[in-house]
Amino acid sequence: MPATLASLVRTPALKLTVLAGAERLDAAVPWVHTSELDNPTPYLAGGELLLTTGLKLGGGPQALRDYLYRLADAGVVGLGFGVGLGHDEVPRALVEAAEERGLPLLRVPRPTPFIAISKAVSAAVAADQYKAVTSSLEAQRELTRAALSPDGTPALLARLAAHVDGWVALYDASGEVVAAAPRWAGKRAARLAGETERLRERPAPASVAVADGGGDDRVEMQSLGTGRRPRGFLAVGTGERLAGADRYVVHAAVALLTLSLEQSRALQEAEQRFGAALLRMLLAGEAGHARDVAGQRYGTLLERPVRLLLAEPARRPDPQGPSDAAAELAALADRAESAALRAAEPLLVVADGPRLTVLAVDGGAVLAACADHAADHPALALGLSAAAPAQDAPLAGGQAERALAVAQRRGRGLVRHDEVGAGSVLPLLADEAVRAFAEGLLRPLREHDATSRGDLVASLNAWLSRHGQWDAAATDLGVHRHTLRYRMRRVEEILGRSLDDPDVRMELWLALKTGA
Repeated sequence: MPATLASLVRTPALKLTVLAGAERLDAAVPWVHTSELDNPTPYLAGGELLLTTGLKLGGGPQALRDYLYRLADAGVVGLGFGVGLGHDEVPRALVEAAEERGLPLLRVPRPTPFIAISKAVSAAVAADQYKAVTSSLEAQRELTRAALSPDGTPALLARLAAHVDGWVALYDASGEVVAAAPRWAGKRAARLAGETERLRERPAPASVAVADGGGDDRVEMQSLGTGRRPRGFLAVGTGERLAGADRYVVHAAVALLTLSLEQSRALQEAEQRFGAALLRMLLAGEAGHARDVAGQRYGTLLERPVRLLLAEPARRPDPQGPSDAAAELAALADRAESAALRAAEPLLVVADGPRLTVLAVDGGAVLAACADHAADHPALALGLSAAAPAQDAPLAGGQAERALAVAQRRGRGLVRHDEVGAGSVLPLLADEAVRAFAEGLLRPLREHDATSRGDLVASLNAWLSRHGQWDAAATDLGVHRHTLRYRMRRVEEILGRSLDDPDVRMELWLALKTGA
């Protein structure tokens, strides 16, 4: 406990007497300063107990009053006046001024040296610092014991919350709350989950102060990890600003959590390599071997209907500006893994260069989380297969590839194979290669129409629309059927292709539909 004016007064060896300001004796005394100047304020930092014998004080009551007021304005916590050298007793004007300002005034008898008061304060400061250090070390030992206990991370968070007399929460790399202590802090932590974005692009470890709009807490958020991307985040909420010793304890918790995350990284990388090999088996049609190798590692994933999701950086410009493709895919992987953890769903996630492959159970939380992520991140394109048993993974892979290709062409975030199969083929004609083909095929007819009579393009469109029915197509154009027959012969002559060939008619129809 730090020294206070009251503790100094209660020290028998000092023999101090309170002359004024008795109601403020609980003020802490961080340091003691001695000065005989009539204006020592330029040399004060505020918060000191000032000691003087008053050798330079004089000029009457008003000068003494001005002296004390200067000290009070400078923020000293009290004035100790030594008697028996410059003054036999503390001047009455000084006592009255101290009473007016409420500044504690202590009488220091001649037998009490000023150094004795300084030593008493120094001893109290040292004792307080020693207590803080030992308390911090013991708290760090408790955190370590908690981290090594069967409960692990939840136990560590509970001990940390108790030590700082507040609440703490752990977030995963995607910003989802993994655990909180006390239990009631979960909702408060979830409200602040968006603040993790402020730390996501900064190398760990880093910290930011967070504004909790729903409470009066002071909240500080720390990133966890040692690499370019944080592996998680720790939020600490307290009623008051963290003291130095408490901050050391928080840093110890950050170190323990980071160590746990980094130690698991090698296991996660091994798991990813295993998952990649397993996925290759499935896509190669070796579902039986995959089941034998997987054993119980992935639960019932290979026994339930699954969907395959492919994700790549979108080829379209991102309206929100350029983005880091690797970071975008990593964020999607984090989102999928977090959803699987919360829902206890089996999952296969494999990153391979600029592509992410996700194999998840049909209708589960993982695929829903991926869809939500795609809606919020236009820099990604995703293709999702139809539901299929694990042994049909090659089929699902092909479906996901085609859906991804459509997503890239259409500039959409997520395309499901069901949409591709149920929709029209016409939107697929927007591909630039198809448009270039259509323009080249129809160019001779357009050039003819631009320089000659005949409206060959419009006539061809009408004839194809009526499935080659001469009378109906001629009526649509408002011409005689013989005129339409003449125009179709001109089309054949100009293109050098026969309209009796169904492939030719199909190509011409699709070319007209592109709008080229």
